[in-house]
Amino acid sequence: MKRRSTHSKLEIEAVLKNSNAAMNHEMIKDAITFDINRATIYRILNRFCEDGKVHKIIADDGKQYFAWCRSCTIEDHKHDHFHFRCLSCGTVECLKNEVKVELPKGYVFTHFNGVLTGNCEKCT
Repeated sequence: MKRRSTHSKLEIEAVLKNSNAAMNHEMIKDAITFDINRATIYRILNRFCEDGKVHKIIADDGKQYFAWCRSCTIEDHKHDHFHFRCLSCGTVECLKNEVKVELPKGYVFTHFNGVLTGNCEKCT
């Protein structure tokens, strides 16, 4: 579905593309140069998820983090990998290894959300 471009949408897209880590609502709001309300940010982020541009991580702290998809396409949109949240600096990042799970016959795997916590390389 073709979506119209807005200043808010373009700004959020730029913020996510320029980040090397996943960002939550507060981080995105702080990085934007103009005032934008919470509902608008979440609406844009959820549309990005629907369009396969970002993936959502629900971390152990209960917050939603969003990461720009750099290596997948709409046709091949997979995020079955772990994420790591640093307890010291708060960074949430994607880990490269794909998760392989053997399910019982008749089960279908559709979504995976795995978050490891600890201290990142910079904080140890």
